[in-house]
Amino acid sequence: MKAVPTDIPDVWVIEPRVFADKRGYFFESFSQREFDEQIRSIRFVQDNESASSYGVVRGLHFQKAPHTQSKLVRVVSGVVLDVAVDIRAGSPTYGRHVAVELSGENHRQLFIPRGFAHGFAVLSDRAVFQYKCDNFYAPQSEGGIAWDDPALGIDWKLPREAIILSEKDTHYPTLAQHKPIFDFHTPLYP
Repeated sequence: MKAVPTDIPDVWVIEPRVFADKRGYFFESFSQREFDEQIRSIRFVQDNESASSYGVVRGLHFQKAPHTQSKLVRVVSGVVLDVAVDIRAGSPTYGRHVAVELSGENHRQLFIPRGFAHGFAVLSDRAVFQYKCDNFYAPQSEGGIAWDDPALGIDWKLPREAIILSEKDTHYPTLAQHKPIFDFHTPLYP
């Protein structure tokens, strides 16, 4: 695997080595050893998968302490725009985001550390999205930021009239309306 830094430290694009021939392809989608060596030591405890149609925007989601989560996300089929937003108060990149196109064709993955909100938009007719988490889902700790917060300046690469949201995602406040969620100077990892 090749770990590619982004404009925000600790957010990484991961490009696997893909071996393709006339039969198809093979790649190692996760190696604990390589991840620990190139990114950071981590223990993933839960894998999730969703299927969504064109125009679906999921996010921007996070889990509050003590149930904060890092995620390693990828697309099995289709195309999504994946977004990570730094919500660590006091961070030099607070309120900035990284947006990366992930697809079943490019096999790229995005590592989103704790202290970030995460979301994605489906750009293809359908997409199957998978992700690993380093902490279990805790509904009492879930939170979110408005997907269309103008201060974040996210271009979701979709016409506004095509966007499909869950009821929950239509009611989240902007980042400025939140009390500080995470503190950049407080460790989020045990």
